[in-house]
Amino acid sequence: MNRVIAFSRRNFMEIMRDPLSYIFCLGFPLVMLIIMTLVNESIPAEAGMVIFRIDNLSGGIAVFGLTFIMLFTCLSVAKDRSGSFLVRLYTTPMRSCDFITGYIAPVMAIALAQVLITFAASFAISVIAGIKLSAAGLGASMLALVPTAVMMIGFGLLFGSLFGEKAAPGLCSIVISLASFLGGVWFDPDSTGGILLKICKALPFYHSVHAARLAASLNFKDFWGHLGITAAWAVVITIAAVLVFKAKMKSETC
Repeated sequence: MNRVIAFSRRNFMEIMRDPLSYIFCLGFPLVMLIIMTLVNESIPAEAGMVIFRIDNLSGGIAVFGLTFIMLFTCLSVAKDRSGSFLVRLYTTPMRSCDFITGYIAPVMAIALAQVLITFAASFAISVIAGIKLSAAGLGASMLALVPTAVMMIGFGLLFGSLFGEKAAPGLCSIVISLASFLGGVWFDPDSTGGILLKICKALPFYHSVHAARLAASLNFKDFWGHLGITAAWAVVITIAAVLVFKAKMKSETC
C-alpha cells in the first residue's frame, strides 16, 4: 500500500508541476463556460435556443473538461513508458495492479476537483443570470459524472499503453473533438435527427452529457438509461486498458 501511495503522489505531483494542466484541466473549461454564457445572452429569446443556458451548459462543460483528464492520463503513462522510469519500476516488487491504481487515483482526484470547481462557477453564474440551478441537482450531476471520469481515465490509460509519447496526444485530441461535438456540448443532436443522431447515440459521449444535464435538473425519467450506457462503456474501456497495460508490462519486462 505504501508503494501505491508513493507512486500516486509522484504522478499527482508530475501533473501539478505542468502549467498546461492548470490551463486545460481548469482554465479552458471555465473560459468556455463564461464565453458560452455570453453567447447565450446574445441569442434572442424568440429563437428558443437553450443549449447554452447555464442549466444545460454546466453538464456539457463538465464532460468537456473531463476529456482533458484523459489527455493528461495518457501523457503520464506514455512519458513513463518512453523513458527508463517505468522500466526501472518493473524490477521492483510492485505489481501491475499497483501501477494501475497509482495512475488512476491521482487523476480521479483531479477530475472530481475539476467538476466541483466547474459546478461552483456554474452555480455562481446561475445566481447572476437569475436562472434556477439547484445545489442538489449539481451534486447529483457530479455523482452522475463519476462513470464518465472513469471512462476518460480508461481511455487515457489505454492510449498511453498502446502508443508513444508523440502519437498518443494526437489520438486524444481526436477523442476530445468527438466528445465535444458528438456529445452535444455545442449543439443539440436531437434537433438534427437522421444519421448524425444515430452516430451520437452509438458513442458514449452523448449519453454522458445527457446524464449530467438530466441529473442537474433533477429529471430522472430518462436518466438511468443514459447513465447505464455510460457506465457500461466505462467498464469495457477500463478492462481493456488494464489488460493492455498488463500485456505491455509483461512484454517490456521479458
